[in-house]
Amino acid sequence: MTDLFQEPDDATPLDPAQRDALLQTWITTRNDLNEAEQENIVKGAAWARQRRGAKPADLLTDDYVKTLHKQMFGEVWKWGGTYRQNELNMGIAPHLVPAEIPAMLSDVQFWVDNKTFEPDEIAVRLHHRLTQIHAFSNGNGRHARMMADLLIERLGGKPFSWGGGSLKDVGTLRDQYVAALKAADNHDLQPLMAFVRS
Repeated sequence: MTDLFQEPDDATPLDPAQRDALLQTWITTRNDLNEAEQENIVKGAAWARQRRGAKPADLLTDDYVKTLHKQMFGEVWKWGGTYRQNELNMGIAPHLVPAEIPAMLSDVQFWVDNKTFEPDEIAVRLHHRLTQIHAFSNGNGRHARMMADLLIERLGGKPFSWGGGSLKDVGTLRDQYVAALKAADNHDLQPLMAFVRS
């Protein structure tokens, strides 16, 4: 049995005070939390994919970013779909999130409209920027990966493979993913571009 608040070093830390934000009282361990979140994420993905005919612009709104997060995590956490109010060990200051998300989405819409980059690169840049901003109390990586998959599908591509395994577990695959994100933080997008299709 793993304590609910133990997580990998590179994960968003869960403050024990967040236990009050859990909507399902049966969750007492990290495994319970992973199971509940995964079930909610599957429902969120089904909700998102019901809108197959949607244009990229339909995804690239502040409301959609929050609604997708709520669909993915709102059955587990009270704050699902709500931008964080607390400082974390990663991401921008919380008071900047409501301005940064729309600005970033505007950039992505410009890239789509003007074909500034190839579709894969546009989706990867969206993913990377969402992880940098870290808009939510938790679930940012999973939300960013879903946003990237939805965008690449709407741009005519196939969903990314994300290394072909589970990124929630500590291990080589997660290490590769985190290393690729860190390289992108240093303006080298190539490792992340390779990772998403590996």
